[in-house]
Amino acid sequence: MSDKNTDEGKGRIKEAAGSLTGNDDLKKEGKVDRTTASVKDGVDKAADKAKGPLNRDK
Repeated sequence: MSDKNTDEGKGRIKEAAGSLTGNDDLKKEGKVDRTTASVKDGVDKAADKAKGPLNRDK
């Protein structure tokens, strides 16, 4: 499992646990983890797009 998927899964679990227990801090931590996963995904996609033109001549 990649870091992005790990963060996404961890975030979902924390959010669910926070919702079930009424723990708003845990719920917020889950949202942060999920946002981190989205940012990592965006960075990975941008890096892949940038690599394409650079490797075209090889």
